[in-house]
Amino acid sequence: MDVDVKRDAGVPAACCMPLRAPRLSHAEAVATAAVFKALADPHRVRIVSLLAAAGEPVCVCDLTAPLGIAQPTVSHHLKKLTSAGLLRRERRGTWAYYSLDPDAVRRLADVADLQGVIP
Repeated sequence: MDVDVKRDAGVPAACCMPLRAPRLSHAEAVATAAVFKALADPHRVRIVSLLAAAGEPVCVCDLTAPLGIAQPTVSHHLKKLTSAGLLRRERRGTWAYYSLDPDAVRRLADVADLQGVIP
């Protein structure tokens, strides 16, 4: 089986700072906004939800029916999420399989954690 795992090389490992950080640099704010921009589409949020529930890599062909959109559109959304560093892509023959990047999930959870900010 030919498996090629890809992550977007343009996304640094620590791309996002928690919003509760005392001060965000311009670069950190831009990187954090890019992640939120990638999630600013309902189909992309649903893709993340489906991948989280699956627990294993999912073929792009298995996402079209639950999302109710065509395969090229699903692939477009998957590319946006992968480019933002949220997904891993595995090539298995002619098909691509996607899963959540565990490091990205941890960063995203930390970015969005605002508990303790408001008394």
